Amino acid sequence: MITSTISPSLKIGLGVIGMWPDSSCRTFFWFFYMATLVAMQYFQYSYFFARLGTNDFSKLMDGLSITLDYTLTFLKLLSLWYNRRIFADILTAMNDDWNNCSTYSHSYVMTSKANLAHRCSNVMIFINSLSTIFYFIGSFVSHRTLSTGGEKNLREFPMQVQFPFDAATDSPIFEIIVLGLFLHVWETAAVIALLNSLILTLVLHVSGQIDIMCQGLREIPTTKKSRSSAIRLLIEKHQRIISLSNNIENYFSFVALIQFIWNTVVICSIGIMIVISLGMDVEGKSGLLIQSIMPYIAVTLEAFVFCFAGEYLSTKSKSISDAAYETLWYELSTSECRILLLVIVRSQKRLTITAGKVMDLTLEGFTAVRFLSFLSATDDSCCLYTYRFIDLNSNNHEYCNWI
Repeated sequence: MITSTISPSLKIGLGVIGMWPDSSCRTFFWFFYMATLVAMQYFQYSYFFARLGTNDFSKLMDGLSITLDYTLTFLKLLSLWYNRRIFADILTAMNDDWNNCSTYSHSYVMTSKANLAHRCSNVMIFINSLSTIFYFIGSFVSHRTLSTGGEKNLREFPMQVQFPFDAATDSPIFEIIVLGLFLHVWETAAVIALLNSLILTLVLHVSGQIDIMCQGLREIPTTKKSRSSAIRLLIEKHQRIISLSNNIENYFSFVALIQFIWNTVVICSIGIMIVISLGMDVEGKSGLLIQSIMPYIAVTLEAFVFCFAGEYLSTKSKSISDAAYETLWYELSTSECRILLLVIVRSQKRLTITAGKVMDLTLEGFTAVRFLSFLSATDDSCCLYTYRFIDLNSNNHEYCNWI
Protein backbone atom coordinates (compact mmCIF):
# COMPACT_ATOMS: atom_id res chain seq x y z
CA MET A 1 0.00 0.00 0.00
CA ILE A 2 1.23 3.46 -0.93
CA THR A 3 2.11 5.51 2.16
CA SER A 4 3.82 8.53 0.57
CA THR A 5 3.19 10.90 -2.30
CA ILE A 6 6.90 10.89 -3.17
CA SER A 7 7.78 7.96 -5.43
CA PRO A 8 10.62 5.55 -4.56
CA SER A 9 12.58 6.62 -7.66
CA LEU A 10 12.32 10.26 -6.62
CA LYS A 11 13.43 9.47 -3.08
CA ILE A 12 16.40 7.39 -4.28
CA GLY A 13 17.43 10.04 -6.81
CA LEU A 14 17.33 12.83 -4.25
CA GLY A 15 19.33 10.66 -1.86
CA VAL A 16 22.03 10.01 -4.48
CA ILE A 17 22.67 13.74 -4.95
CA GLY A 18 22.40 14.44 -1.21
CA MET A 19 19.10 16.34 -1.28
CA TRP A 20 17.05 13.94 0.86
CA PRO A 21 16.96 14.91 4.56
CA ASP A 22 18.43 12.49 7.10
CA SER A 23 20.05 10.33 4.40
CA SER A 24 23.45 8.87 5.16
CA CYS A 25 26.45 10.86 3.86
CA ARG A 26 24.14 13.42 2.27
CA THR A 27 26.70 16.21 2.55
CA PHE A 28 29.40 14.11 0.89
CA PHE A 29 27.13 13.09 -2.00
CA TRP A 30 25.99 16.66 -2.55
CA PHE A 31 29.53 18.12 -2.58
CA PHE A 32 30.77 15.29 -4.83
CA TYR A 33 28.07 15.84 -7.43
CA MET A 34 28.45 19.62 -7.29
CA ALA A 35 32.22 19.20 -7.78
CA THR A 36 31.56 17.16 -10.93
CA LEU A 37 29.23 19.90 -12.18
CA VAL A 38 31.90 22.54 -11.57
CA ALA A 39 34.50 20.44 -13.45
CA MET A 40 32.14 19.94 -16.39
CA GLN A 41 31.33 23.64 -16.45
CA TYR A 42 35.05 24.46 -16.61
CA PHE A 43 35.59 22.16 -19.60
CA GLN A 44 32.44 23.44 -21.33
CA TYR A 45 33.17 27.14 -20.93
CA SER A 46 36.79 26.52 -21.95
CA TYR A 47 35.51 25.14 -25.24
CA PHE A 48 33.07 28.02 -25.67
CA PHE A 49 35.57 30.83 -25.07
CA ALA A 50 38.28 29.08 -27.11
CA ARG A 51 36.02 28.99 -30.18
CA LEU A 52 34.17 32.24 -29.63
CA GLY A 53 35.81 33.90 -32.62
CA THR A 54 35.48 30.97 -35.03
CA ASN A 55 33.02 30.63 -37.90
CA ASP A 56 31.54 27.30 -36.76
CA PHE A 57 28.39 28.93 -35.42
CA SER A 58 26.21 25.82 -35.24
CA LYS A 59 28.68 23.88 -33.11
CA LEU A 60 29.20 26.90 -30.89
CA MET A 61 25.47 27.29 -30.26
CA ASP A 62 25.13 23.56 -29.70
CA GLY A 63 27.74 23.70 -26.97
CA LEU A 64 26.20 26.84 -25.48
CA SER A 65 22.75 25.29 -25.06
CA ILE A 66 23.89 22.31 -23.03
CA THR A 67 26.38 24.49 -21.13
CA LEU A 68 23.59 26.83 -20.04
CA ASP A 69 21.50 23.83 -19.04
CA TYR A 70 24.32 22.64 -16.80
CA THR A 71 24.60 26.12 -15.29
CA LEU A 72 20.88 26.17 -14.61
CA THR A 73 21.05 22.83 -12.82
CA PHE A 74 23.97 24.04 -10.72
CA LEU A 75 22.11 27.19 -9.63
CA LYS A 76 18.93 25.26 -8.87
CA LEU A 77 20.77 22.80 -6.65
CA LEU A 78 22.47 25.65 -4.82
CA SER A 79 19.12 27.30 -4.14
CA LEU A 80 17.49 24.07 -2.99
CA TRP A 81 20.44 23.22 -0.74
CA TYR A 82 20.24 26.67 0.84
CA ASN A 83 16.53 26.07 1.60
CA ARG A 84 16.98 22.46 2.71
CA ARG A 85 15.36 23.15 6.10
CA ILE A 86 12.19 24.25 4.35
CA PHE A 87 12.20 20.97 2.44
CA ALA A 88 12.53 19.06 5.71
CA ASP A 89 9.51 20.95 7.08
CA ILE A 90 7.56 20.11 3.92
CA LEU A 91 8.31 16.40 4.26
CA THR A 92 7.31 16.48 7.93
CA ALA A 93 3.97 18.11 7.07
CA MET A 94 3.38 15.54 4.31
CA ASN A 95 4.01 12.64 6.70
CA ASP A 96 1.58 14.17 9.19
CA ASP A 97 -1.05 14.42 6.47
CA TRP A 98 -0.67 10.75 5.64
CA ASN A 99 -0.86 9.78 9.31
CA ASN A 100 -4.07 11.80 9.70
CA CYS A 101 -5.88 9.87 6.94
CA SER A 102 -8.37 8.26 9.29
CA THR A 103 -11.15 7.31 6.84
CA TYR A 104 -11.21 5.23 3.69
CA SER A 105 -12.30 8.15 1.50
CA HIS A 106 -9.35 10.26 2.68
CA SER A 107 -6.92 7.39 2.04
CA TYR A 108 -8.43 6.87 -1.41
CA VAL A 109 -7.92 10.52 -2.37
CA MET A 110 -4.31 10.56 -1.18
CA THR A 111 -3.54 7.21 -2.83
CA SER A 112 -4.91 8.37 -6.18
CA LYS A 113 -2.81 11.53 -6.02
CA ALA A 114 0.25 9.49 -5.04
CA ASN A 115 -0.26 7.10 -7.97
CA LEU A 116 -0.48 10.04 -10.35
CA ALA A 117 2.66 11.60 -8.85
CA HIS A 118 4.58 8.33 -9.17
CA ARG A 119 3.62 7.94 -12.83
CA CYS A 120 4.56 11.53 -13.63
CA SER A 121 7.97 11.10 -11.99
CA ASN A 122 8.73 7.97 -13.99
CA VAL A 123 7.59 9.57 -17.25
CA MET A 124 9.76 12.67 -16.70
CA ILE A 125 12.83 10.58 -15.95
CA PHE A 126 12.18 8.47 -19.06
CA ILE A 127 11.75 11.52 -21.33
CA ASN A 128 14.96 13.17 -20.11
CA SER A 129 16.86 9.90 -20.45
CA LEU A 130 15.51 9.54 -23.98
CA SER A 131 16.61 13.11 -24.73
CA THR A 132 20.15 12.25 -23.62
CA ILE A 133 20.23 9.15 -25.82
CA PHE A 134 18.99 11.09 -28.84
CA TYR A 135 21.54 13.80 -28.22
CA PHE A 136 24.43 11.34 -28.30
CA ILE A 137 22.94 9.51 -31.28
CA GLY A 138 22.79 12.83 -33.08
CA SER A 139 26.46 13.36 -32.30
CA PHE A 140 27.38 10.07 -33.91
CA VAL A 141 25.11 10.69 -36.90
CA SER A 142 26.81 14.03 -37.55
CA HIS A 143 30.26 12.38 -37.25
CA ARG A 144 31.32 14.29 -34.14
CA THR A 145 32.83 11.43 -32.20
CA LEU A 146 34.20 9.28 -35.02
CA SER A 147 37.68 9.82 -36.34
CA THR A 148 37.98 10.48 -40.05
CA GLY A 149 40.69 8.72 -41.95
CA GLY A 150 42.46 7.75 -38.76
CA GLU A 151 43.56 11.31 -38.07
CA LYS A 152 43.70 11.95 -34.37
CA ASN A 153 43.05 15.67 -34.51
CA LEU A 154 39.60 15.12 -36.09
CA ARG A 155 38.27 13.04 -33.24
CA GLU A 156 35.75 15.05 -31.29
CA PHE A 157 33.68 14.39 -28.21
CA PRO A 158 29.89 14.00 -28.36
CA MET A 159 29.46 17.25 -26.43
CA GLN A 160 31.45 20.44 -26.64
CA VAL A 161 34.17 20.16 -24.01
CA GLN A 162 37.86 21.00 -24.08
CA PHE A 163 40.31 19.14 -21.86
CA PRO A 164 43.66 20.64 -20.85
CA PHE A 165 45.67 17.56 -21.97
CA ASP A 166 46.33 16.33 -25.51
CA ALA A 167 46.06 12.63 -24.68
CA ALA A 168 42.29 12.90 -24.39
CA THR A 169 41.85 11.84 -28.04
CA ASP A 170 44.05 8.75 -27.74
CA SER A 171 42.57 5.30 -27.32
CA PRO A 172 41.40 3.97 -24.88
CA ILE A 173 41.29 7.30 -23.01
CA PHE A 174 38.97 8.75 -25.64
CA GLU A 175 36.44 5.92 -25.28
CA ILE A 176 36.54 6.11 -21.48
CA ILE A 177 35.93 9.86 -21.55
CA VAL A 178 33.02 9.43 -23.98
CA LEU A 179 31.45 6.85 -21.68
CA GLY A 180 31.98 9.13 -18.68
CA LEU A 181 30.41 12.07 -20.53
CA PHE A 182 27.38 9.99 -21.42
CA LEU A 183 26.88 8.81 -17.84
CA HIS A 184 27.29 12.31 -16.43
CA VAL A 185 24.93 13.91 -18.96
CA TRP A 186 22.39 11.16 -18.30
CA GLU A 187 22.72 11.70 -14.55
CA THR A 188 22.26 15.45 -14.94
CA ALA A 189 19.20 14.92 -17.15
CA ALA A 190 17.79 12.58 -14.49
CA VAL A 191 18.46 15.22 -11.81
CA ILE A 192 16.57 17.80 -13.86
CA ALA A 193 13.65 15.36 -14.15
CA LEU A 194 13.80 14.72 -10.40
CA LEU A 195 13.57 18.42 -9.57
CA ASN A 196 10.66 18.88 -11.97
CA SER A 197 8.81 15.87 -10.63
CA LEU A 198 9.44 17.08 -7.07
CA ILE A 199 7.46 20.30 -7.49
CA LEU A 200 4.68 18.44 -9.28
CA THR A 201 4.57 15.83 -6.51
CA LEU A 202 4.32 18.46 -3.80
CA VAL A 203 1.54 20.29 -5.63
CA LEU A 204 -0.39 17.05 -6.13
CA HIS A 205 -0.09 16.36 -2.42
CA VAL A 206 -1.52 19.80 -1.58
CA SER A 207 -4.33 19.25 -4.08
CA GLY A 208 -5.17 15.97 -2.34
CA GLN A 209 -5.44 17.79 0.97
CA ILE A 210 -7.67 20.41 -0.69
CA ASP A 211 -9.96 17.66 -2.03
CA ILE A 212 -10.20 16.16 1.45
CA MET A 213 -11.11 19.55 2.92
CA CYS A 214 -13.74 20.14 0.24
CA GLN A 215 -15.17 16.72 0.99
CA GLY A 216 -15.29 17.59 4.67
CA LEU A 217 -17.05 20.89 3.97
CA ARG A 218 -19.76 19.13 1.97
CA GLU A 219 -20.24 16.53 4.71
CA ILE A 220 -20.52 18.75 7.80
CA PRO A 221 -22.55 16.84 10.43
CA THR A 222 -26.04 17.93 11.34
CA THR A 223 -25.72 17.63 15.13
CA LYS A 224 -24.40 20.76 16.80
CA LYS A 225 -21.73 19.12 18.96
CA SER A 226 -20.10 17.09 16.21
CA ARG A 227 -20.59 19.97 13.77
CA SER A 228 -18.52 22.38 15.88
CA SER A 229 -15.72 19.83 16.19
CA ALA A 230 -15.75 19.16 12.44
CA ILE A 231 -15.61 22.86 11.58
CA ARG A 232 -12.70 23.36 13.96
CA LEU A 233 -10.80 20.48 12.31
CA LEU A 234 -11.52 21.93 8.87
CA ILE A 235 -10.15 25.31 9.92
CA GLU A 236 -6.98 23.64 11.19
CA LYS A 237 -6.63 21.68 7.93
CA HIS A 238 -7.08 24.86 5.91
CA GLN A 239 -4.31 26.51 7.91
CA ARG A 240 -2.02 23.53 7.34
CA ILE A 241 -2.74 23.68 3.60
CA ILE A 242 -1.87 27.37 3.50
CA SER A 243 1.32 26.81 5.49
CA LEU A 244 2.42 23.90 3.28
CA SER A 245 1.69 25.88 0.12
CA ASN A 246 3.71 28.84 1.40
CA ASN A 247 6.65 26.55 2.16
CA ILE A 248 6.50 25.09 -1.35
CA GLU A 249 6.37 28.60 -2.80
CA ASN A 250 9.37 29.72 -0.75
CA TYR A 251 11.27 26.57 -1.67
CA PHE A 252 10.79 26.91 -5.44
CA SER A 253 10.40 30.67 -5.91
CA PHE A 254 14.01 31.46 -6.82
CA VAL A 255 14.33 28.19 -8.73
CA ALA A 256 11.35 29.17 -10.89
CA LEU A 257 12.87 32.59 -11.55
CA ILE A 258 16.21 31.28 -12.82
CA GLN A 259 14.32 28.51 -14.62
CA PHE A 260 12.46 31.03 -16.78
CA ILE A 261 15.47 33.24 -17.41
CA TRP A 262 17.81 30.40 -18.34
CA ASN A 263 15.21 28.43 -20.31
CA THR A 264 14.51 31.48 -22.43
CA VAL A 265 18.19 31.75 -23.33
CA VAL A 266 18.46 27.99 -23.99
CA ILE A 267 15.36 27.95 -26.17
CA CYS A 268 16.74 30.88 -28.17
CA SER A 269 20.03 29.06 -28.78
CA ILE A 270 18.28 25.79 -29.70
CA GLY A 271 15.90 27.67 -32.01
CA ILE A 272 18.90 29.20 -33.76
CA MET A 273 20.37 25.71 -34.22
CA ILE A 274 17.11 24.40 -35.70
CA VAL A 275 16.85 27.24 -38.23
CA ILE A 276 20.52 26.91 -39.18
CA SER A 277 20.09 23.17 -39.70
CA LEU A 278 17.32 23.86 -42.22
CA GLY A 279 19.84 25.60 -44.46
CA MET A 280 22.51 22.92 -44.24
CA ASP A 281 23.17 20.08 -46.64
CA VAL A 282 21.40 16.75 -46.16
CA GLU A 283 24.46 15.08 -44.66
CA GLY A 284 24.77 17.35 -41.66
CA LYS A 285 21.11 18.30 -41.28
CA SER A 286 19.85 15.04 -39.78
CA GLY A 287 22.37 14.90 -36.96
CA LEU A 288 21.87 18.53 -35.97
CA LEU A 289 18.10 18.21 -36.05
CA ILE A 290 18.19 15.11 -33.82
CA GLN A 291 20.43 16.96 -31.40
CA SER A 292 18.20 20.04 -31.37
CA ILE A 293 14.62 18.78 -31.32
CA MET A 294 14.77 16.45 -28.31
CA PRO A 295 16.57 18.97 -26.04
CA TYR A 296 14.05 21.60 -27.13
CA ILE A 297 11.17 19.31 -26.13
CA ALA A 298 12.84 18.54 -22.79
CA VAL A 299 13.49 22.22 -22.01
CA THR A 300 9.96 23.22 -22.98
CA LEU A 301 8.52 20.43 -20.85
CA GLU A 302 10.65 21.62 -17.95
CA ALA A 303 9.11 25.10 -18.07
CA PHE A 304 5.65 23.65 -18.66
CA VAL A 305 5.83 21.55 -15.48
CA PHE A 306 6.48 24.62 -13.33
CA CYS A 307 3.67 26.62 -14.94
CA PHE A 308 1.26 23.70 -14.83
CA ALA A 309 2.01 23.16 -11.14
CA GLY A 310 1.32 26.83 -10.37
CA GLU A 311 -1.87 26.86 -12.45
CA TYR A 312 -3.13 23.62 -10.92
CA LEU A 313 -2.48 24.83 -7.38
CA SER A 314 -4.30 28.11 -8.02
CA THR A 315 -7.29 26.35 -9.55
CA LYS A 316 -7.58 23.85 -6.72
CA SER A 317 -7.37 26.57 -4.08
CA LYS A 318 -10.47 28.24 -5.56
CA SER A 319 -12.47 25.06 -5.06
CA ILE A 320 -12.38 25.58 -1.27
CA SER A 321 -14.59 28.64 -1.48
CA ASP A 322 -17.00 26.82 -3.81
CA ALA A 323 -17.22 23.88 -1.44
CA ALA A 324 -17.80 26.18 1.54
CA TYR A 325 -20.62 27.94 -0.31
CA GLU A 326 -22.20 24.62 -1.30
CA THR A 327 -22.55 23.52 2.34
CA LEU A 328 -25.91 23.64 4.07
CA TRP A 329 -24.99 26.99 5.59
CA TYR A 330 -28.62 27.93 6.13
CA GLU A 331 -28.82 25.16 8.72
CA LEU A 332 -25.82 26.45 10.67
CA SER A 333 -25.75 28.93 13.49
CA THR A 334 -24.74 32.55 13.00
CA SER A 335 -21.26 32.06 14.47
CA GLU A 336 -20.64 29.00 12.28
CA CYS A 337 -21.76 30.91 9.19
CA ARG A 338 -19.29 33.65 10.04
CA ILE A 339 -16.51 31.07 10.26
CA LEU A 340 -17.43 29.71 6.82
CA LEU A 341 -17.54 33.26 5.50
CA LEU A 342 -13.95 33.79 6.69
CA VAL A 343 -12.96 30.53 4.98
CA ILE A 344 -14.50 31.75 1.72
CA VAL A 345 -12.76 35.13 1.98
CA ARG A 346 -9.39 33.54 2.76
CA SER A 347 -9.66 30.98 -0.05
CA GLN A 348 -10.29 33.75 -2.58
CA LYS A 349 -6.61 34.65 -2.13
CA ARG A 350 -5.20 32.04 -4.44
CA LEU A 351 -2.44 29.67 -3.46
CA THR A 352 0.21 30.01 -6.10
CA ILE A 353 3.87 29.59 -6.97
CA THR A 354 5.74 32.68 -8.11
CA ALA A 355 8.92 33.22 -10.05
CA GLY A 356 11.02 35.17 -7.60
CA LYS A 357 7.95 36.98 -6.19
CA VAL A 358 7.69 38.71 -9.56
CA MET A 359 5.04 36.80 -11.52
CA ASP A 360 2.68 33.89 -10.92
CA LEU A 361 3.39 30.65 -12.73
CA THR A 362 0.39 30.12 -15.00
CA LEU A 363 -0.25 28.45 -18.35
CA GLU A 364 -0.95 31.86 -19.85
CA GLY A 365 2.49 33.04 -18.81
CA PHE A 366 4.02 29.85 -20.21
CA THR A 367 2.49 30.32 -23.65
CA ALA A 368 3.49 33.98 -23.77
CA VAL A 369 7.10 33.38 -22.72
CA ARG A 370 7.57 30.32 -24.96
CA PHE A 371 6.11 32.06 -28.00
CA LEU A 372 8.23 35.18 -27.57
CA SER A 373 11.36 33.11 -26.90
CA PHE A 374 10.97 30.97 -30.00
CA LEU A 375 9.94 33.95 -32.12
CA SER A 376 13.02 35.93 -31.09
CA ALA A 377 15.20 32.85 -31.64
CA THR A 378 13.93 32.23 -35.15
CA ASP A 379 14.09 35.90 -36.11
CA ASP A 380 17.67 36.29 -34.86
CA SER A 381 18.78 33.03 -36.42
CA CYS A 382 17.22 33.92 -39.76
CA CYS A 383 19.10 37.22 -39.71
CA LEU A 384 22.38 35.54 -38.77
CA TYR A 385 21.97 32.89 -41.45
CA THR A 386 20.97 35.56 -43.96
CA TYR A 387 24.12 37.59 -43.30
CA ARG A 388 26.31 34.51 -43.68
CA PHE A 389 24.46 33.55 -46.86
CA ILE A 390 24.96 37.01 -48.35
CA ASP A 391 28.61 36.94 -47.38
CA LEU A 392 29.14 33.57 -49.07
CA ASN A 393 27.04 34.44 -52.10
CA SER A 394 27.74 38.12 -52.49
CA ASN A 395 28.07 37.74 -56.27
CA ASN A 396 24.62 36.22 -56.62
CA HIS A 397 22.49 39.36 -56.93
CA GLU A 398 19.24 37.43 -57.44
CA TYR A 399 19.48 35.75 -54.01
CA CYS A 400 20.60 38.97 -52.38
CA ASN A 401 17.62 40.86 -53.74
CA TRP A 402 15.23 38.07 -52.64
CA ILE A 403 16.65 38.18 -49.10
